[in-house]
Amino acid sequence: MNCEKDTYTLVSLFSGAGGMDLGFKQAGFKIIWANDFFKEAVETYKNNIDENVIYGDITKIDSSEIPDGADVIIGGFPCQGFSIANSKRSMEDERNFLYKELLRVIKDKKPKFFVAENVKGLLSMADGKVIKLIVKDFEKLGYSVSYKLLNAAEYGIPQMRQRVIIIGNRIGVDNNYPAITHYIDKEIKGLRHCPTVEDTIGELQDVSLSDKPIQLDNGKMLYNHVAYTNVNNTYIGRKYQVNQEELCDYLRKYRKEQNMTNSKIAKAIGERQTKVDHWFRKDNKSGSIPNKEDYLKLKDLLKLDSTYDEVLTKYEEKDITFEQSLRTTNWDRPSDTITATGPEIHVNGKRRLSVRECARLQTFPDEFVFSGTIEKMYRQVGNAVPVELARLIATEIIKELNAYGGRKE
Repeated sequence: MNCEKDTYTLVSLFSGAGGMDLGFKQAGFKIIWANDFFKEAVETYKNNIDENVIYGDITKIDSSEIPDGADVIIGGFPCQGFSIANSKRSMEDERNFLYKELLRVIKDKKPKFFVAENVKGLLSMADGKVIKLIVKDFEKLGYSVSYKLLNAAEYGIPQMRQRVIIIGNRIGVDNNYPAITHYIDKEIKGLRHCPTVEDTIGELQDVSLSDKPIQLDNGKMLYNHVAYTNVNNTYIGRKYQVNQEELCDYLRKYRKEQNMTNSKIAKAIGERQTKVDHWFRKDNKSGSIPNKEDYLKLKDLLKLDSTYDEVLTKYEEKDITFEQSLRTTNWDRPSDTITATGPEIHVNGKRRLSVRECARLQTFPDEFVFSGTIEKMYRQVGNAVPVELARLIATEIIKELNAYGGRKE
Protein backbone atom coordinates (compact mmCIF):
# COMPACT_ATOMS: atom_id res chain seq x y z
CA MET A 1 0.00 0.00 0.00
CA ASN A 2 2.49 2.57 -1.15
CA CYS A 3 0.20 4.82 -3.12
CA GLU A 4 -2.81 6.86 -2.05
CA LYS A 5 -5.38 4.93 -4.08
CA ASP A 6 -4.41 1.74 -2.28
CA THR A 7 -4.93 3.18 1.20
CA TYR A 8 -7.84 1.80 3.21
CA THR A 9 -10.10 4.35 4.85
CA LEU A 10 -11.35 4.73 8.40
CA VAL A 11 -14.26 6.37 10.24
CA SER A 12 -13.97 6.63 14.02
CA LEU A 13 -16.74 7.17 16.58
CA PHE A 14 -16.09 8.09 20.23
CA SER A 15 -12.47 8.62 19.21
CA GLY A 16 -11.26 10.37 22.37
CA ALA A 17 -7.65 11.41 22.06
CA GLY A 18 -7.21 8.79 19.35
CA GLY A 19 -5.25 5.85 20.74
CA MET A 20 -7.02 3.35 18.51
CA ASP A 21 -7.09 5.78 15.58
CA LEU A 22 -3.36 6.42 15.75
CA GLY A 23 -2.69 2.67 15.77
CA PHE A 24 -4.82 2.24 12.66
CA LYS A 25 -3.08 5.20 11.03
CA GLN A 26 0.32 3.70 11.79
CA ALA A 27 -0.84 0.45 10.16
CA GLY A 28 -1.69 2.34 6.96
CA PHE A 29 -5.29 3.53 7.24
CA LYS A 30 -6.40 6.98 6.12
CA ILE A 31 -8.78 8.67 8.55
CA ILE A 32 -11.62 10.34 6.65
CA TRP A 33 -13.84 11.27 9.62
CA ALA A 34 -13.71 11.07 13.41
CA ASN A 35 -15.92 12.37 16.20
CA ASP A 36 -16.03 12.89 19.95
CA PHE A 37 -17.87 15.08 22.46
CA PHE A 38 -14.81 15.61 24.69
CA LYS A 39 -13.53 19.03 23.67
CA GLU A 40 -9.94 18.71 24.89
CA ALA A 41 -9.61 15.22 23.40
CA VAL A 42 -10.76 16.55 20.02
CA GLU A 43 -8.14 19.30 20.26
CA THR A 44 -5.48 16.70 21.06
CA TYR A 45 -6.63 14.56 18.14
CA LYS A 46 -6.57 17.47 15.72
CA ASN A 47 -3.08 18.54 16.78
CA ASN A 48 -1.54 15.06 16.65
CA ILE A 49 -3.45 12.72 14.35
CA ASP A 50 -5.72 14.32 11.77
CA GLU A 51 -7.83 17.41 11.18
CA ASN A 52 -10.78 15.31 9.99
CA VAL A 53 -12.25 15.19 13.49
CA ILE A 54 -15.56 16.75 14.47
CA TYR A 55 -16.40 18.00 17.94
CA GLY A 56 -20.07 17.31 18.57
CA ASP A 57 -22.79 15.06 19.91
CA ILE A 58 -23.07 11.97 17.68
CA THR A 59 -26.80 11.77 18.45
CA LYS A 60 -27.20 15.11 16.67
CA ILE A 61 -25.08 14.18 13.63
CA ASP A 62 -27.00 12.72 10.71
CA SER A 63 -25.40 9.83 8.84
CA SER A 64 -25.42 11.97 5.70
CA GLU A 65 -22.77 14.20 7.34
CA ILE A 66 -20.39 11.23 7.61
CA PRO A 67 -18.42 10.34 4.46
CA ASP A 68 -19.44 7.24 2.52
CA GLY A 69 -17.08 4.46 1.54
CA ALA A 70 -15.11 3.84 4.73
CA ASP A 71 -13.51 0.40 4.72
CA VAL A 72 -13.57 0.22 8.50
CA ILE A 73 -15.54 1.89 11.31
CA ILE A 74 -14.11 1.77 14.82
CA GLY A 75 -15.36 2.87 18.21
CA GLY A 76 -15.99 1.86 21.80
CA PHE A 77 -19.33 2.32 23.56
CA PRO A 78 -20.51 2.55 27.18
CA CYS A 79 -22.05 -0.65 28.52
CA GLN A 80 -24.04 0.58 31.54
CA GLY A 81 -27.35 0.16 29.73
CA PHE A 82 -26.72 -3.58 29.45
CA SER A 83 -26.25 -4.30 33.14
CA ILE A 84 -29.63 -6.02 33.33
CA ALA A 85 -30.16 -8.25 30.31
CA ASN A 86 -33.14 -10.43 29.66
CA SER A 87 -35.53 -11.29 26.86
CA LYS A 88 -37.31 -7.96 27.38
CA ARG A 89 -34.20 -5.80 27.07
CA SER A 90 -35.24 -2.49 25.60
CA MET A 91 -33.05 -0.50 23.28
CA GLU A 92 -35.01 2.49 24.55
CA ASP A 93 -32.86 2.44 27.70
CA GLU A 94 -31.29 5.92 27.69
CA ARG A 95 -27.92 4.50 28.66
CA ASN A 96 -27.76 2.62 25.36
CA PHE A 97 -27.84 5.79 23.30
CA LEU A 98 -24.20 5.65 22.20
CA TYR A 99 -24.41 1.95 21.40
CA LYS A 100 -27.45 2.66 19.25
CA GLU A 101 -25.49 5.37 17.44
CA LEU A 102 -22.69 2.92 16.64
CA LEU A 103 -25.26 0.50 15.24
CA ARG A 104 -26.91 3.29 13.27
CA VAL A 105 -23.73 4.48 11.60
CA ILE A 106 -22.56 0.96 10.76
CA LYS A 107 -25.98 0.14 9.32
CA ASP A 108 -26.06 3.31 7.21
CA LYS A 109 -22.43 3.31 6.04
CA LYS A 110 -21.91 -0.44 5.59
CA PRO A 111 -18.14 -0.62 6.15
CA LYS A 112 -16.39 -3.84 5.21
CA PHE A 113 -15.19 -4.21 8.80
CA PHE A 114 -16.02 -2.72 12.18
CA VAL A 115 -14.04 -2.88 15.42
CA ALA A 116 -15.60 -2.11 18.82
CA GLU A 117 -13.76 -2.05 22.14
CA ASN A 118 -15.10 -2.47 25.66
CA VAL A 119 -14.19 -3.40 29.22
CA LYS A 120 -13.59 -6.96 30.39
CA GLY A 121 -16.75 -6.87 32.52
CA LEU A 122 -18.88 -6.84 29.39
CA LEU A 123 -18.34 -10.60 29.03
CA SER A 124 -19.74 -11.45 32.46
CA MET A 125 -22.73 -9.10 32.46
CA ALA A 126 -25.93 -11.04 33.12
CA ASP A 127 -23.98 -14.31 32.92
CA GLY A 128 -22.88 -13.69 29.35
CA LYS A 129 -26.28 -12.75 27.97
CA VAL A 130 -25.25 -9.18 27.17
CA ILE A 131 -22.38 -10.02 24.81
CA LYS A 132 -24.64 -12.52 23.01
CA LEU A 133 -27.26 -9.81 22.51
CA ILE A 134 -24.64 -7.41 21.18
CA VAL A 135 -23.32 -10.01 18.73
CA LYS A 136 -26.88 -10.67 17.57
CA ASP A 137 -27.48 -6.94 16.98
CA PHE A 138 -24.44 -6.73 14.72
CA GLU A 139 -25.29 -9.97 12.94
CA LYS A 140 -28.70 -8.52 12.07
CA LEU A 141 -26.81 -5.86 10.10
CA GLY A 142 -25.24 -8.57 7.95
CA TYR A 143 -21.90 -9.01 9.73
CA SER A 144 -19.96 -12.09 10.75
CA VAL A 145 -18.96 -11.22 14.32
CA SER A 146 -16.21 -12.40 16.67
CA TYR A 147 -15.07 -11.21 20.06
CA LYS A 148 -12.01 -11.90 22.17
CA LEU A 149 -10.52 -10.71 25.46
CA LEU A 150 -7.02 -9.36 24.82
CA ASN A 151 -4.42 -8.61 27.47
CA ALA A 152 -2.21 -5.80 26.14
CA ALA A 153 0.84 -7.10 28.01
CA GLU A 154 0.80 -10.27 25.88
CA TYR A 155 1.43 -8.09 22.83
CA GLY A 156 4.51 -6.28 24.11
CA ILE A 157 2.68 -3.40 25.78
CA PRO A 158 3.97 -2.63 29.31
CA GLN A 159 0.51 -2.71 30.86
CA MET A 160 -1.85 -5.40 32.19
CA ARG A 161 -4.87 -4.01 30.37
CA GLN A 162 -7.62 -6.45 29.43
CA ARG A 163 -10.21 -5.33 26.91
CA VAL A 164 -12.89 -7.03 24.82
CA ILE A 165 -12.34 -6.48 21.11
CA ILE A 166 -15.37 -7.12 18.91
CA ILE A 167 -14.66 -7.46 15.18
CA GLY A 168 -17.19 -7.90 12.40
CA ASN A 169 -17.02 -8.06 8.62
CA ARG A 170 -19.58 -8.40 5.82
CA ILE A 171 -17.24 -9.54 3.05
CA GLY A 172 -16.90 -13.21 3.94
CA VAL A 173 -13.35 -13.18 5.30
CA ASP A 174 -11.94 -14.14 8.70
CA ASN A 175 -11.97 -11.92 11.78
CA ASN A 176 -8.37 -12.57 12.78
CA TYR A 177 -6.74 -11.31 15.98
CA PRO A 178 -3.02 -10.68 16.40
CA ALA A 179 -1.00 -13.60 17.74
CA ILE A 180 0.38 -13.36 21.27
CA THR A 181 4.04 -12.40 21.17
CA HIS A 182 5.05 -11.90 24.83
CA TYR A 183 4.84 -13.68 28.17
CA ILE A 184 4.34 -11.80 31.44
CA ASP A 185 5.70 -13.89 34.33
CA LYS A 186 6.44 -17.51 33.44
CA GLU A 187 8.71 -17.96 30.44
CA ILE A 188 7.03 -19.42 27.37
CA LYS A 189 9.14 -20.83 24.56
CA GLY A 190 8.97 -18.75 21.40
CA LEU A 191 7.66 -15.66 23.19
CA ARG A 192 9.53 -12.62 24.43
CA HIS A 193 9.34 -11.18 27.93
CA CYS A 194 6.94 -8.26 28.18
CA PRO A 195 8.57 -4.86 28.80
CA THR A 196 8.38 -3.66 32.41
CA VAL A 197 7.41 -0.29 33.81
CA GLU A 198 11.08 0.40 34.54
CA ASP A 199 12.00 -0.43 30.94
CA THR A 200 9.41 2.07 29.76
CA ILE A 201 9.64 5.04 32.13
CA GLY A 202 12.75 4.40 34.22
CA GLU A 203 14.71 7.18 32.56
CA LEU A 204 12.10 9.72 33.71
CA GLN A 205 12.06 8.92 37.43
CA ASP A 206 14.45 11.74 38.38
CA VAL A 207 13.29 14.25 35.76
CA SER A 208 11.62 17.18 37.49
CA LEU A 209 7.98 17.81 36.67
CA SER A 210 7.25 20.75 34.39
CA ASP A 211 4.30 22.09 32.43
CA LYS A 212 6.80 23.17 29.76
CA PRO A 213 8.66 20.90 27.30
CA ILE A 214 11.81 19.35 28.74
CA GLN A 215 14.92 18.43 26.79
CA LEU A 216 16.37 15.13 27.98
CA ASP A 217 20.08 14.31 28.05
CA ASN A 218 19.68 12.26 24.88
CA GLY A 219 18.35 15.34 23.08
CA LYS A 220 14.73 14.18 22.94
CA MET A 221 11.94 16.54 23.96
CA LEU A 222 9.60 15.49 26.75
CA TYR A 223 6.04 16.84 26.85
CA ASN A 224 3.25 16.61 29.42
CA HIS A 225 5.56 15.54 32.25
CA VAL A 226 3.09 16.81 34.84
CA ALA A 227 1.64 14.83 37.72
CA TYR A 228 -0.50 14.92 40.81
CA THR A 229 1.63 15.12 43.93
CA ASN A 230 -0.96 13.99 46.49
CA VAL A 231 0.54 10.84 47.96
CA ASN A 232 -0.64 11.31 51.56
CA ASN A 233 -3.05 9.05 53.42
CA THR A 234 -5.75 11.70 53.76
CA TYR A 235 -8.18 13.24 51.30
CA ILE A 236 -10.98 15.79 51.17
CA GLY A 237 -14.35 14.02 51.14
CA ARG A 238 -18.05 14.55 51.80
CA LYS A 239 -18.72 15.16 55.50
CA TYR A 240 -22.07 13.41 55.66
CA GLN A 241 -23.26 10.04 54.40
CA VAL A 242 -25.90 10.14 51.68
CA ASN A 243 -28.48 7.49 50.86
CA GLN A 244 -27.99 7.16 47.11
CA GLU A 245 -31.38 5.58 46.44
CA GLU A 246 -33.27 8.26 48.35
CA LEU A 247 -31.31 10.97 46.55
CA CYS A 248 -32.07 9.29 43.23
CA ASP A 249 -35.83 9.36 43.93
CA TYR A 250 -35.52 13.02 44.87
CA LEU A 251 -33.66 13.95 41.67
CA ARG A 252 -36.03 11.93 39.50
CA LYS A 253 -39.01 13.75 40.98
CA TYR A 254 -37.60 17.15 40.02
CA ARG A 255 -36.43 15.90 36.64
CA LYS A 256 -39.99 14.87 35.87
CA GLU A 257 -41.43 18.18 37.12
CA GLN A 258 -39.08 20.08 34.81
CA ASN A 259 -39.86 17.73 31.89
CA MET A 260 -36.16 16.99 31.39
CA THR A 261 -34.27 13.94 30.11
CA ASN A 262 -30.75 12.88 30.99
CA SER A 263 -29.52 13.93 27.57
CA LYS A 264 -31.04 17.40 27.99
CA ILE A 265 -29.50 17.71 31.45
CA ALA A 266 -26.08 16.65 30.18
CA LYS A 267 -26.20 19.20 27.37
CA ALA A 268 -27.41 21.99 29.66
CA ILE A 269 -24.63 21.56 32.23
CA GLY A 270 -21.89 20.57 29.74
CA GLU A 271 -21.32 17.04 31.03
CA ARG A 272 -21.11 13.56 29.52
CA GLN A 273 -24.46 11.80 29.49
CA THR A 274 -22.92 8.64 30.90
CA LYS A 275 -21.98 10.60 34.02
CA VAL A 276 -25.45 12.12 34.32
CA ASP A 277 -27.04 8.69 33.82
CA HIS A 278 -25.36 7.42 36.99
CA TRP A 279 -26.96 10.16 39.09
CA PHE A 280 -30.40 8.93 38.12
CA ARG A 281 -29.65 5.23 38.42
CA LYS A 282 -31.26 3.76 41.54
CA ASP A 283 -28.61 1.17 42.18
CA ASN A 284 -25.96 1.74 44.83
CA LYS A 285 -23.53 -0.53 42.99
CA SER A 286 -23.47 1.61 39.87
CA GLY A 287 -25.43 4.74 40.72
CA SER A 288 -23.47 7.74 41.94
CA ILE A 289 -23.83 10.95 43.91
CA PRO A 290 -23.11 14.33 42.27
CA ASN A 291 -20.16 16.26 43.68
CA LYS A 292 -20.68 19.73 45.09
CA GLU A 293 -20.18 21.59 41.80
CA ASP A 294 -22.44 19.23 39.85
CA TYR A 295 -25.12 19.33 42.53
CA LEU A 296 -25.24 23.13 42.40
CA LYS A 297 -25.64 22.98 38.62
CA LEU A 298 -28.49 20.50 39.02
CA LYS A 299 -30.10 22.61 41.71
CA ASP A 300 -30.21 25.61 39.40
CA LEU A 301 -31.36 23.62 36.38
CA LEU A 302 -34.02 21.45 38.04
CA LYS A 303 -35.16 24.07 40.60
CA LEU A 304 -34.30 21.81 43.54
CA ASP A 305 -35.24 22.85 47.08
CA SER A 306 -32.66 22.96 49.90
CA THR A 307 -33.23 19.42 51.23
CA TYR A 308 -29.77 18.20 50.23
CA ASP A 309 -27.80 21.46 50.42
CA GLU A 310 -26.00 20.61 53.64
CA VAL A 311 -25.15 16.95 52.98
CA LEU A 312 -23.97 17.48 49.42
CA THR A 313 -21.91 20.63 49.87
CA LYS A 314 -20.05 20.08 53.17
CA TYR A 315 -16.58 18.49 52.86
CA GLU A 316 -13.82 17.64 55.36
CA GLU A 317 -10.40 15.98 55.50
CA LYS A 318 -10.63 12.20 55.96
CA ASP A 319 -8.27 9.26 56.30
CA ILE A 320 -7.91 7.12 53.20
CA THR A 321 -9.39 3.69 53.81
CA PHE A 322 -9.32 2.28 50.28
CA GLU A 323 -6.08 0.72 49.13
CA GLN A 324 -6.07 1.57 45.44
CA SER A 325 -5.59 5.31 45.94
CA LEU A 326 -2.36 4.56 47.85
CA ARG A 327 -1.12 1.85 45.49
CA THR A 328 2.40 2.19 44.14
CA THR A 329 2.93 1.26 40.52
CA ASN A 330 4.69 -1.92 39.48
CA TRP A 331 8.33 -1.53 38.46
CA ASP A 332 9.76 -4.89 37.44
CA ARG A 333 6.69 -6.04 35.53
CA PRO A 334 3.96 -4.46 33.34
CA SER A 335 1.84 -1.80 35.05
CA ASP A 336 -1.68 -2.38 36.19
CA THR A 337 -4.40 -0.83 34.03
CA ILE A 338 -3.89 2.88 33.43
CA THR A 339 -7.18 4.50 34.45
CA ALA A 340 -8.80 7.83 33.60
CA THR A 341 -8.60 8.99 37.22
CA GLY A 342 -6.12 8.79 40.08
CA PRO A 343 -2.88 7.41 38.58
CA GLU A 344 -0.79 5.20 40.84
CA ILE A 345 2.04 6.49 43.01
CA HIS A 346 5.50 6.43 41.42
CA VAL A 347 8.06 4.13 43.06
CA ASN A 348 9.96 7.21 44.22
CA GLY A 349 7.03 7.88 46.57
CA LYS A 350 7.03 11.59 45.86
CA ARG A 351 4.28 11.86 43.24
CA ARG A 352 1.84 10.05 41.01
CA LEU A 353 2.80 8.79 37.58
CA SER A 354 3.00 11.74 35.22
CA VAL A 355 0.76 12.17 32.20
CA ARG A 356 3.74 11.36 29.96
CA GLU A 357 4.61 8.23 31.92
CA CYS A 358 1.01 7.02 31.67
CA ALA A 359 1.07 7.84 27.95
CA ARG A 360 4.24 5.78 27.46
CA LEU A 361 2.59 2.84 29.23
CA GLN A 362 -0.26 3.27 26.74
CA THR A 363 2.36 3.26 23.93
CA PHE A 364 1.68 6.81 22.76
CA PRO A 365 4.81 8.24 21.09
CA ASP A 366 6.69 10.90 23.06
CA GLU A 367 5.97 13.54 20.42
CA PHE A 368 2.21 13.09 20.97
CA VAL A 369 1.17 16.16 23.02
CA PHE A 370 -2.05 16.20 25.07
CA SER A 371 -4.21 19.32 25.50
CA GLY A 372 -6.15 20.58 28.50
CA THR A 373 -5.79 20.58 32.27
CA ILE A 374 -3.90 17.81 34.02
CA GLU A 375 -7.21 16.15 34.95
CA LYS A 376 -8.37 16.24 31.33
CA MET A 377 -5.02 14.88 30.10
CA TYR A 378 -5.09 11.96 32.55
CA ARG A 379 -8.63 11.21 31.39
CA GLN A 380 -7.63 11.22 27.71
CA VAL A 381 -4.73 8.84 28.33
CA GLY A 382 -6.67 6.48 30.61
CA ASN A 383 -9.62 6.16 28.25
CA ALA A 384 -7.48 5.30 25.24
CA VAL A 385 -6.81 1.97 23.57
CA PRO A 386 -3.04 1.28 23.63
CA VAL A 387 -1.71 2.55 20.32
CA GLU A 388 0.42 -0.53 19.63
CA LEU A 389 -2.45 -2.92 20.33
CA ALA A 390 -4.63 -1.00 17.86
CA ARG A 391 -1.87 -1.12 15.26
CA LEU A 392 -1.62 -4.90 15.58
CA ILE A 393 -5.39 -5.31 15.24
CA ALA A 394 -5.41 -3.01 12.21
CA THR A 395 -2.59 -4.97 10.58
CA GLU A 396 -4.64 -8.17 10.75
CA ILE A 397 -7.61 -6.41 9.15
CA ILE A 398 -5.43 -5.08 6.35
CA LYS A 399 -4.28 -8.64 5.60
CA GLU A 400 -7.90 -9.72 5.19
CA LEU A 401 -8.79 -6.69 3.08
CA ASN A 402 -5.82 -7.42 0.84
CA ALA A 403 -6.86 -11.05 0.54
CA TYR A 404 -10.37 -9.97 -0.34
CA GLY A 405 -9.06 -7.89 -3.19
CA GLY A 406 -8.44 -4.39 -1.91
CA ARG A 407 -11.22 -1.92 -2.38
CA LYS A 408 -13.22 -4.09 -4.80
CA GLU A 409 -16.88 -4.64 -3.78
